[in-house]
Parts: sequence; C-alpha cells; structure tokens
Amino acid sequence: MTTDTKFADERLKLSPFHDRQAALNLRDSWSVWNGYKFADYYYDAEYEYFCVRNTCGTYDICPMQKYLIEGDAAEAMLNRMVTRDITKLKEHRVTYVCWCTNEGRMIDDGTIFKLGPKKFMLTCGSPSLAWLKKASFGFDAVEIKDITDTLAALSFQGPTTFSVLKEMSLKGIEDLKPFQIGYYDFADTKLMISRTGFTGDLGYELWIENDNALELWDTLYEIGENYGIQPYGEAATNMARLEAGFIMPYMEFNEALKTVHYQHDQTPFELNLGWLVDFNKPLFNGRQALLLDKENGPKYTLTKLDIEGNKPAEGSYIYGDKKCSLEIGYVTSAMWSPAVKANIAMAMIKTEYLHGEIWAEIYYEKELRQYDKVARCKIKEKPFWAPSRARMTPPEKY
Repeated sequence: MTTDTKFADERLKLSPFHDRQAALNLRDSWSVWNGYKFADYYYDAEYEYFCVRNTCGTYDICPMQKYLIEGDAAEAMLNRMVTRDITKLKEHRVTYVCWCTNEGRMIDDGTIFKLGPKKFMLTCGSPSLAWLKKASFGFDAVEIKDITDTLAALSFQGPTTFSVLKEMSLKGIEDLKPFQIGYYDFADTKLMISRTGFTGDLGYELWIENDNALELWDTLYEIGENYGIQPYGEAATNMARLEAGFIMPYMEFNEALKTVHYQHDQTPFELNLGWLVDFNKPLFNGRQALLLDKENGPKYTLTKLDIEGNKPAEGSYIYGDKKCSLEIGYVTSAMWSPAVKANIAMAMIKTEYLHGEIWAEIYYEKELRQYDKVARCKIKEKPFWAPSRARMTPPEKY
C-alpha cells in the first residue's frame, strides 16, 4: 500500500461491518460511497450476482443516507417535498419516492418509512440534509436528524433469505409482506426489518444500532453458511438492479442540483416514473413544471430494451433505422443477463420515435480487434426479472 493510499483510507469512514467485510474481500477491491470505504466486489462480481439470484447475499447499505423526520408537521413537510402523496402511507410501511426542483427536474429518489404517526425515516443515495432543511422552511413543528452514522444497515437479498431469518427465531417474520416493516427481538435490542431491496428478488433490509452490528453479521453468517450466504458489492448490485428495471443515479439520471449543462438532468416522466407524481395533491415542489411536462409529453423516455444477439450495448447510440442515419437516443445501462438469458438494456429514447423501428449500434472487442454491429431492439414494458417469490407471503422455505 502506498503512502497516498494509506492516507486516503484513513480519511474514509468505515462501516460497522467493515472488519468482517475486509476479511472476505479477497481482491481488496474498494471504492467510495458518501465518504465510506465501500466494496466494489469481494472475489468475483458474477459469482456474487449468482449468489443473489440462487442463494443469498449481504450488501452493506450503511453509507446510504438516513434521516429521521419527526414532529406534528413531519408528514405535511414531506408531502410538500416529494411528488407522491405521503398521506396515504400507512404506519409500518415503506414507499418509493422522488423529489424535484421547482423546474420539475429530479433531485434524487429514495424511500420513506412511516415509523409512527409523526415519525418518518427517509433513505437516499446522496446527502440531502441541506435540501431537507430548505424543504422544512415554514414548518415549525419538524425535527430533522441525520442518523446515517449511527444506524447500521444490511441489504439481505436472494431466495434463501427467508430461510435464514426464520432460523434466527424472529417471531412472525413469515408474515412480513413486501414494503412492510417489522420489529424483532435480537441481542437485547430491537432489530428493524423491512421487506425491501434493490435486486427485484426476494429480500429484506436489516436495520440495527451500530453496537449490535457485528453480532447481527455473525449470526447471519453462522446460520447462512448452509444457505450459500456471500457478501456482494456494487458491481453485482448493478447487474441485479438492471434486470429488475431499477434506475441508478449517474447512469439513468443525473441529480438536478449537481448538473452543469442545461437539461442534462431528467424529469420523473422522462424516467418513466410518472406513477410517482400525484397531481391530486394541491402543492408540491415542481408541480407546475411537471404538469406541463405531462401535458406536452417528455422529450425523452427511459425505455427497457431486449436487443438481438449477445453483445452488450454499453455506451451505444440508438437509431431509428438500420442504416444509423436517424439518431434517436442513447443507452444508459446494458448487460448480457444470465438470469433472463437475454441481451438487455435501458435507454433514453426520444419519445416521438418510440413506436417506430429501434436499432442499437454496438461496438465490441474480439481477440484485440474492434468490431461493430447494428442490432434490432424490442421494447419491453415489464421488468426483465420479476420472480413470483419476491411477492410471496410467506416466502418459500428451503
């Protein structure tokens, strides 16, 4: 390790699970997420992906930003900030949300947990404390607290996850439904579990105080040894979320507060998230601009594509004809999907061309030589991967 790398490591925050993860990170492959040292992969990204799809795996979400919003006006403040109607969210439930600038450009997406009548937790990928404080202006009875560094969290995903949790003697875990929150006795404390995740598969997210984090890890891995448990990093996560049709910041969208060039950010309608925008609410950030966007139609629409052949269309342009004379969009994410056995992608395509022919110009390498091909694309309306086990209650036990 060089001196510069050593000093860089010392400046990074370490997850409460770091000691266990470092011992398993055979490739010493790390990146950075919100100031935390964070695993890109542990041994092999594809192996970790197959564990998520066939057994179970843990993904460290301690770096994900977590905010506690409490008070008499907490619900009203959040409802003013996000595009979805939070007043419809029931206690002990989770919902997916996004929030926008006054121009209707998306700042970020995340999840809201309703922990009590006047108590919520917001999770998101990037720091949002400054925006939350701006959004709370005029709401006196609101307290916002950043709990990112005190609440440890693991995403536990894959078909055998329920079997592991059941063996942990978590009473009632079989009754936990998708997007529901439960509380369970563990190590003289309460373990909060939400049936949520970013893989499109059966999965849970586990939330516990930092002091109990290693005991949770050790228990999961002791029981999970018979169920194929494996830590997985960002690379495998990106594969699984693309199959599920989930968007990723800096791939499908740029955060509006961080872009420099005009309209290099996106609106919810461009990202095919119009279902998150509730115009029955009287007022929310970006409402007027989003109403115009809906009426006029978005310039681009994020589209799921099934592409002929087996060469991933990473970084490809999208055309409206086989001769590549009419450029109509660009690919945001692409891969050969082992689970779906298909060449899949998501692309931003000019809305006016969605009902015509769609072709991808793909560049690839074979034995050190560069090649290109033009492949026909077919629009997919549903997620590429959506197994029934992700919705079953109780899930199947292995």
